[in-house]
Amino acid sequence: MQTHSESVLHHQKTFFTHIQDYLSEFVFGGIDGSVTTFAVVAGATGASLSSSVVIILGFANLFADGFSMSVGSYLSAKSERDNYEKQKRIEYWEIDHLPEQEQNEIREIFADKGFHGELLEQIVTVITSDRERWVDLMMKEELEMIPSTKPPFLMAVVTFFSFLTVGFIPIFPYVLDLVISIQKEYLFPTSCLFTSIAFALVGFLKTYVNETSRWKGIVETVFLGVSAALVAYYIGDFLENIIS
Repeated sequence: MQTHSESVLHHQKTFFTHIQDYLSEFVFGGIDGSVTTFAVVAGATGASLSSSVVIILGFANLFADGFSMSVGSYLSAKSERDNYEKQKRIEYWEIDHLPEQEQNEIREIFADKGFHGELLEQIVTVITSDRERWVDLMMKEELEMIPSTKPPFLMAVVTFFSFLTVGFIPIFPYVLDLVISIQKEYLFPTSCLFTSIAFALVGFLKTYVNETSRWKGIVETVFLGVSAALVAYYIGDFLENIIS
């Protein structure tokens, strides 16, 4: 009988497992959101635009690019799932109409794994006696395809949420300025500070997705964001000098 503490622990594990399942969508949505929005802020600052224009451009970028990225995530995941189902239907057709050829493929797969003789034939017999098991094995071993358990819509929602929340950080000082009035010369440096912290945190989370060095993930993400911001800033400054 499961105790209350064991039940709570199981629920917590399930909750954190679900979070880890969508960590990649959160990380890449957050990186894209923070980098592109910070680039907008930097470009607008370089062009000496007002805080209200920075806010307008920032929010326009947040929702337009965030929606675009989430739609792209949804279509990509759905396409991958549809392709898996298509290939699965083909495998079913092949084992129904070309059973001997498919059996030989099973035999070759396990022969390459070191099975021979009577044991190999027993394995082939067991696997091919069940159509579901047969097709699943062909999908994994022959086509190297594994079905995704994550719903495409939920992946898109996580991507959009991450893009908005992390991408909002670069324009937060400008929004705060509407409430408490921050000196203009401090707005962009404050945005740089907040965004650098966001880059570092998202870069740290990225290391869990890519299973790479913590420092490498942080440095790469910060470098990417700063580089994009510098390019945007100097382009904005250049255009402002030409146009004005």
